[in-house]
Amino acid sequence: MFSVFVPSESSLKKAVVEDLAAVPEHAVWIDLFNPTAAEDKAVERLSGIAIPTREDMQEIEISSRLYIENSARYMTATLMCHSDTDMPRTTAVTFILGDHRLVTVRYDQPKPFALVEAKLARTCTPAITGEMVLMELLDAVIDRCADILERCGAEIDQVSHDIFEPESERHGHAKQYSQILISIGRKGDLTSKVRESLVSIGRVVTFLSAVVEGVKWSKDMREQLKTMQRDVASLTDHASYLSSKITFVLDAMLGVVNLEQNNIIKLFSVMAVVLMPPTLIASIYGMNFKAMPELEWEHGYPYALVLMVIAAIVPYWIFKFKKWL
Repeated sequence: MFSVFVPSESSLKKAVVEDLAAVPEHAVWIDLFNPTAAEDKAVERLSGIAIPTREDMQEIEISSRLYIENSARYMTATLMCHSDTDMPRTTAVTFILGDHRLVTVRYDQPKPFALVEAKLARTCTPAITGEMVLMELLDAVIDRCADILERCGAEIDQVSHDIFEPESERHGHAKQYSQILISIGRKGDLTSKVRESLVSIGRVVTFLSAVVEGVKWSKDMREQLKTMQRDVASLTDHASYLSSKITFVLDAMLGVVNLEQNNIIKLFSVMAVVLMPPTLIASIYGMNFKAMPELEWEHGYPYALVLMVIAAIVPYWIFKFKKWL
């Protein structure tokens, strides 16, 4: 399936077509979503450019992702998908710019595409070109990455607050710590994916900035490219900072868990030491030798109980005095 976008007086009209003959010649954006081999061939005949396959888009070499062929600029970037769910993932999207027409090839639904479609459907200049659509898409992708990082930073701060500044006494520590560790892991995975996407977008913007020198682009678009480069660089640094913060929070969480475990082991050790003297006394008077004068005492049993209590209190008091508890 592919969609075509044709400029009108004040908006960009979208049409989902199945017949290549229905594609207008003045279409500025052709969006291929999960295309078939027949659709790839049809668009190739229309635009005169080769459409990369899904396997080609997944190549990680820069030379396979950013290149010029038959005067068309091929740019493949890694974009975020389903970042609002518990299972975010990345997907490869190819932007092909040639003869003032943009062709996008994708196999998932990144949110920036829907945002740009809605924006251009509301208002756009009648003289819009494929270059302008590409700039809108890249700008939306960068804004989306910034929003994800902002939300992720706020959630990491909340996790840090839960670890270091509890509002009240907690119950069920084991369950809570497990949830915190899962949350930290998810934030780390999301941040790494956003950083991967930013690095990919940064390469695309740098590639465009290099090839635009030989193309007659407007001054505003050149300035927009420079702004995008600065934004990508700052967001990449922020993603690296969040990754470091997540590592710190994870180390702190593991330290808290270790402290809790040490406190439990310490409690068991103290209880064992406190109960050792009473156990010794009970063992002595439980030997039942014939020549034991205390067995004939009238109040021997209460005396033994009191002695065991005293033997338990004395070690506990010593531990408190030494501030070992």
